[in-house]
Amino acid sequence: MQRKTARPRLVQAMMDALSLPDLRRRILFTLGILAVFRFLTNVPLPGVDITALEELLAGNLLFGMLDLFSGGAMATFSIVAIGIYPYITSSIIMQLLTPVIPRLQALSQEGELGRQTINRITHTLTVPLAAIQGYGMFTILRAQGVTIEPLGHLTIASIIVTMVAGTIFLVWLGELITERGIGNGISIIIFGGIVASLPEILGRGIVAAQEGQPGGLIAFVILSLATLVLIVIFVEAHRRIPVQYARSTFRSGRMYRQSGSTYIPLRVNTAGMIPIIFAIALMQLPATISSFLMGPEQNPNFWNTIYNTFQANTLLYQGAYFALVIGFAFFYTMVIFEQMNLPQTLQQQGGFIPGVRPGKATADYLNRIIRRITFGGALFLALVAIMPFIAAQVTRVGVLTLQSTAMLIAVGVALDTMKQLEAQLTMRRYEGFLK
Repeated sequence: MQRKTARPRLVQAMMDALSLPDLRRRILFTLGILAVFRFLTNVPLPGVDITALEELLAGNLLFGMLDLFSGGAMATFSIVAIGIYPYITSSIIMQLLTPVIPRLQALSQEGELGRQTINRITHTLTVPLAAIQGYGMFTILRAQGVTIEPLGHLTIASIIVTMVAGTIFLVWLGELITERGIGNGISIIIFGGIVASLPEILGRGIVAAQEGQPGGLIAFVILSLATLVLIVIFVEAHRRIPVQYARSTFRSGRMYRQSGSTYIPLRVNTAGMIPIIFAIALMQLPATISSFLMGPEQNPNFWNTIYNTFQANTLLYQGAYFALVIGFAFFYTMVIFEQMNLPQTLQQQGGFIPGVRPGKATADYLNRIIRRITFGGALFLALVAIMPFIAAQVTRVGVLTLQSTAMLIAVGVALDTMKQLEAQLTMRRYEGFLK
């Protein structure tokens, strides 16, 4: 027993997890699925100049985000190039439509059967969204001169069908991880792609040091660590709302009243990554449209001005990006909070907030609290969104890019997965990863 407590807590928890057959099987299954995913990201499709594609990804924020959600598969234009972004888009659309369409709202209240129906609709919607995104991506690549000409219509159609099939296959792999592995499968796949890019970032840092830019490299490391700490704090931050429960039970011909207390954890960052995704898509839309209509450099037109204005390296762009992230954070948080319908749920379960009347007073109180804490969460998200621009201005190291969005995803997925492992170990009376 002394030898067990002498080991570091993290090492001991990992050894305990691997010593349990069912938990070990889940961990190995997850790692195996990730290995399949990484193999697929290296199976390329024809028709694209990879060098030109890498240059486009480095200068386009929207394509950089798509490459992030594809786990780096877009940089190699693999068979899973569009990743699971169509599925994420489909899920967001369903979340926004559920409170608007009565039929979907009724399905969401039918328990497990209703959730399965909504999940089936989400999967069905993913297919046309993936086809549209695949065709749009290929059209933009052709407009940017990334594709290798000429390609026949049948070849293009087969490429798009392959990308759609790759997306559906990744969604299936993600659901396998959720069912038989550890963690949320879709998030784990994105996490796997982010972790796979770490060696490249480390290599860029070595190059920066060799090129005589140690000061910029040190500043980059400090900013990265500060961003990481900030992300961990805000991902875990929540406001606890105390709740009292009073129930009446009838036993042996007499009425008994029972009471208990708990709390509602309202997260500071309820919206997660969604506001950043919305803001990037909206900010990149004018530049994407103008890229089809702009004239040559010798004879520029109005669309050339629009294209140059909506470039990510301008202060105007970053300011608008910052404001949009804040706006979308408030919008999406309020939509999600309305769907939770906490006041009605509390009333149905016999719960109440001390000092607050049930019904409308409870709803007003919770709305006031969620607006206050969302303001802090929105500022945090907006700061994380523009952190690459701030890091570029501070470090002046061109080969290094602070992937704060990737760090936000990685930290959230890592903490969620560790909590699930913690729960599995705690059920078996083992000490977990977290204190």
